[in-house]
Amino acid sequence: MLRSKTPDLVRQEFYGLLMAHFAIRGLMHESALKAGEDPNRLSFLHAMRVVGRKLAVYPAILPLEEDGIS
Repeated sequence: MLRSKTPDLVRQEFYGLLMAHFAIRGLMHESALKAGEDPNRLSFLHAMRVVGRKLAVYPAILPLEEDGIS
């Protein structure tokens, strides 16, 4: 379900989801090649859960105030 309320924000959210899907599929393909497996046999849902667990380990780095963002 998309959370955005305006057409421009819906488009932006949709493109963000597409980029996330493409990035996860790329990681799956790279991992499968390293392991000598067929990429089509990997689970997208499992890959999403693994990426989600790993992203929780890396917190966002906020810019310093002196970088021009206030």
